[in-house]
Formats: sequence, C-alpha cells, structure tokens
Amino acid sequence: MNEEGRGPSAEPLLALIGEHRDTIRTALDDDQYALLLSRLRALAEAPPHDDRGVRKALQGVKLALRPLPFDHPVRTSLDGVRLVSAPPGPTTVTDALALVDLLASPEPTPPATPDPTASADALLREPALSSAEAAARCGGTPPPELIRLPAPPHGDRYPEFQFPAGGGTPHEVVLTVNRLLLADIDPRGAASWWLGGNSWLGGTPAELLGRLPDHELVGAAATLVEGE
Repeated sequence: MNEEGRGPSAEPLLALIGEHRDTIRTALDDDQYALLLSRLRALAEAPPHDDRGVRKALQGVKLALRPLPFDHPVRTSLDGVRLVSAPPGPTTVTDALALVDLLASPEPTPPATPDPTASADALLREPALSSAEAAARCGGTPPPELIRLPAPPHGDRYPEFQFPAGGGTPHEVVLTVNRLLLADIDPRGAASWWLGGNSWLGGTPAELLGRLPDHELVGAAATLVEGE
C-alpha cells in the first residue's frame, strides 16, 4: 500500500516482473511469453505524457500476465494494481523499456519441429460453439464483444460460458465485461480472465455467472482496466 492506503501503482509491478523473470519464462509458453514481450514493448513505446495511452498499455501487460499460475507472486499482485487511484508515474515507460531488454534476451525459441498436438491451446479445449452455432444463438452475426478464438483448420470457436446453458442469446454481463477486457482485440486475454481464478471473486468468473450479481463481475473486471 502507498501512504494514502491505496493500492500499489505500476512501477512495483514492473519491478516484480523483473525480479521473477525466470519463473515467468518457465510458466508461460512461447506464444504467451512473446505476447507479454509485445505488450511491454507497446508500453515502452507509449508517449510518457499520454496518461490514457500509458494506462491502456499497462492494461495490456496485465492481461498478458493472466495465464500465470494463480499462486505466482506476479499473478497474485495483479488485482492490487490501481491505475486510477495510483496512476502510472513518470518512470513507467522507461522502466518498461529496461524490462523489455531484460526479458527479451534470449528471445523465446520455437522448437525446430513444432508438434501441433503437443502445443494445443488449453483455451481451445474448453467447451465452445462453432461460428454457425454462435450465429444461430445470436440471430445473426455474433457481436464483436463475444470472445472468438481462431481454431484452424476447423474455424472459429466461441467459448460456451458466454451463452445461457439452456439456449438463448449471450449473457449481457458477458458482453459488458468483454468490452472492458477488449475481447475484440485480445480474445485470449479475455478468455483467460473468465476461465482463471480471481482473488476478488473467490473463484472462476465463468463458473460464477448467475451465482453472483452481475455488478460484482463487472466490478472485478474493472479493477483490471481502471485506465478506461
């Protein structure tokens, strides 16, 4: 906590990433690690005085860290970072640049002979609807707020939790939260939020649909995207 009793700002999170860089590299697969590096580069390239731009870039970094194990020190710190009550300081961008240099050496190296079955995305193993099934449930083209995960060669998959179990159109709260999580830009990050543990909610958000008031789900997502 800072001296006003608010949550920590961004700089301690960046320091924590640097401190635990080895276990982060071990915990994330190549695609996830490359995404984290790209998000850190975006933060390092943000104009330091563009407060909203820096906050959005930090949001991207936080989403990229969501696949870490729930008990990882960096993962457990994410919900405590307050980008509004404790906004990014002047060194956030320069800290991110130094962190990129630290984490990017060496860059993740893909295997010489990739095995698609060995690197199957866990998110794609979750229950999901096909594009045709999602369109039928939506009464037409699915809205961009829905999480859509490309799954070649079989086509796109729409995680099933976004729809009521007995049929019908998508949950309104899912669309609201997905807008906050920029699901149209980062569907994997949004899916990871829904399908991973959340310390604020005390469980997995997707499993808490209909069991918690909608405003609690929205509020938990908002803690991640306070820069909006």
